[in-house]
Amino acid sequence: MVDSQYYLPNDIGVSALDCTEAFRLLSNKEKMYSHYLSRAAWYGGLAVLLQTSPESAKIFVLLQKIFRKQTPAQLEQVATAAGLSPEEYQAFLVYAAGLYANMGNYKSFGDTKFIPNLPKDKLKTLVKASQAFQDQPAEMEALWDSCSCLLFSLEDRQKQLGLGDKGITTYFSGNCSLEDAELAQKFLDLKKLSAYNTRLFKREKEGKACYEVRLASAVQKDCAVEGECETSCGSFNFEDKEFTVKRGDYAPLMEKVSFYLQKAQAYAANENQRKMLEEYARSFTLGSVDAHKEGSRYWIKDKGPIVESYIGFIESYRDPFGSRGEFEGFIAVVNKAMSERFAKLVSSAEVLLPELPWPKEFEKDTFLKPDFTSLDVLTFAGSGIPAGINIPNYDDIRQSEGFKNVSLGNVLSVAYATQKEKLTFLQEEDKDLFIKWKGPSFEVQVGLHELLGHGSGKLLVQDDEGKFNFDKSKVTNPETGEPVTSWYRGSETWDSKFSTIASSYEECRAECVGLYLCLIKKVLSIFGNEGQDAEDVVYINWLSMVRAGLLGLEFYTPESKSWRQAHMQARFVILRVLLEAGEGLVGLEELTGPDGKPDAQITLDRSKIHTVGKDAIHRFLCKLQVLKATADVEGGRALYDGYSTVSEGGPHNFMRLRETVLLRKEARKMFVQANTNINGDSVELKEYEGSAAGLICSFTERFQDDAEKLEADLLALCKKDFPCWC
Repeated sequence: MVDSQYYLPNDIGVSALDCTEAFRLLSNKEKMYSHYLSRAAWYGGLAVLLQTSPESAKIFVLLQKIFRKQTPAQLEQVATAAGLSPEEYQAFLVYAAGLYANMGNYKSFGDTKFIPNLPKDKLKTLVKASQAFQDQPAEMEALWDSCSCLLFSLEDRQKQLGLGDKGITTYFSGNCSLEDAELAQKFLDLKKLSAYNTRLFKREKEGKACYEVRLASAVQKDCAVEGECETSCGSFNFEDKEFTVKRGDYAPLMEKVSFYLQKAQAYAANENQRKMLEEYARSFTLGSVDAHKEGSRYWIKDKGPIVESYIGFIESYRDPFGSRGEFEGFIAVVNKAMSERFAKLVSSAEVLLPELPWPKEFEKDTFLKPDFTSLDVLTFAGSGIPAGINIPNYDDIRQSEGFKNVSLGNVLSVAYATQKEKLTFLQEEDKDLFIKWKGPSFEVQVGLHELLGHGSGKLLVQDDEGKFNFDKSKVTNPETGEPVTSWYRGSETWDSKFSTIASSYEECRAECVGLYLCLIKKVLSIFGNEGQDAEDVVYINWLSMVRAGLLGLEFYTPESKSWRQAHMQARFVILRVLLEAGEGLVGLEELTGPDGKPDAQITLDRSKIHTVGKDAIHRFLCKLQVLKATADVEGGRALYDGYSTVSEGGPHNFMRLRETVLLRKEARKMFVQANTNINGDSVELKEYEGSAAGLICSFTERFQDDAEKLEADLLALCKKDFPCWC
């Protein structure tokens, strides 16, 4: 029997993201703009296949070829004739939908591999009976043979994403270690190159290690080309090692992205949008993060657009080293009613920021009021869809020029809908309250997390010219009472300094800000919560957090003592902090469920949230911010790794609780997204049913214009680097 965490259950939740009304209200020009941006995002999103595992792109092509010839309904008859049971065929559809939704065969939330929940020989029989195989037997046989072993393999290293012997990653060649990643980061810092759009490949040459830093770009020439003064490409000697910077990673995909961004320019609403798209296209054409930063500056200036978007190599959660960005692109339409609430939160930010528990010297000199809008997603291409985003991730821009916050309303409305019978680890009397207030409390938490969590806090920096952004003689560390002794220097960034813990640590800081500030009545009233309702929202927000901390144990790998999901690690850390606070604030008890199997129950004393709870988060949040601000990597790691430890000893056996969590876990929902098509002078929206079959159809129809060329390009990109891992 395969452990259930390595396959997706047949009854997994699949929901359609509804954006019909939002799209209908757009002008024809806005629809055209949305369409071309969506095309750019979908093609760029395919790069995630190549960023995930050596076999992901091959499996994607195999599925596309099968479903382009036969819809899921048509293929079902073939499956029945080939001897598959209805459950086995459904398991195949769920696997295919999972691969599309995660853009690879590793879960985007948790980074574990998932395999088809049916015997390999049954799947092989189905593939061979398909119309695609009948039409091109030699090609399909070769494709099956090239990916079928890895498709089902669960060798220890292949069970999760990771670096070296801890897992699989295609951000680095298979022979790279943590030491190689650290050396490459030093080289990139020296060359003032961002790691966001790179991958690292290591090879031996005459007994000496040589490294190739590959930039994502449409251009494959390494010399300076039209549109750039000089190239960052070339060969360099660094610490007695040879480093070569080359262009052309994902070249055919980046070419498509740039092409569609240029098409969208004709429908831009204003000059900021036009220049933003121009810089983005330059970034993906030349492999320039600087051009993407420039585009992001125009994006920040584009306040309150009807159609909002962002695209690029953005989040670094899945790089085991924490520096390289996964491609994502979203296009969304403003939800005016909910956006008004977020606008009120933005206008209250300057009153709320001083409430945070660190001295004013550790807060930005001026709060740069961001855009904060609620959006209904039309397109979100990448490995998964979050509920809220705070971008750009470039520290230098965030600190001095600003950022934007978005809450994805139509994602929130379906992602967190919960059935009472599926609610685990809560007391019966908490369940109805939880279902009633989970949505409203999460809206408050997302708003605070994104705006005042990620949007707050200063980094103490000494620039290349030796200038400080703080008064060294006056700023003291509130934890020690002594003058600060460390800070960021030159091109050092939060990600480059804190590397492997940076993402989770920052998510933890933002989650703590949400818990801390939701205790303020003014915040709750902004979101329309008063009196007893407001108290219930606070209670369910805190209860959700401690329950999420327990659920987070699913995302811990005992064999490598590592966490596979930044947010869930953050929530486990918060659970530990609140358990440590004592005084009966949080209770965590192991028990036997009505089914006779191990179970657990988490409780929260609501009368102590404003006292014991608030004090605990106050102390912890201040530590997190001061260690971050002062670039104290050693202190930050000691604190964060300490609370992240999953142990068997002490008052709670978290290793045993992990087994209980795995036993009772519910699979994360998958989303079906619409497609846009141009028909004459207008753009049509095509939506699909919320099912595995609907999700599959949406993807096969998404790339039908140039399917064969696209599939050939993906296989060629795969084949080129496959020996680096296999």
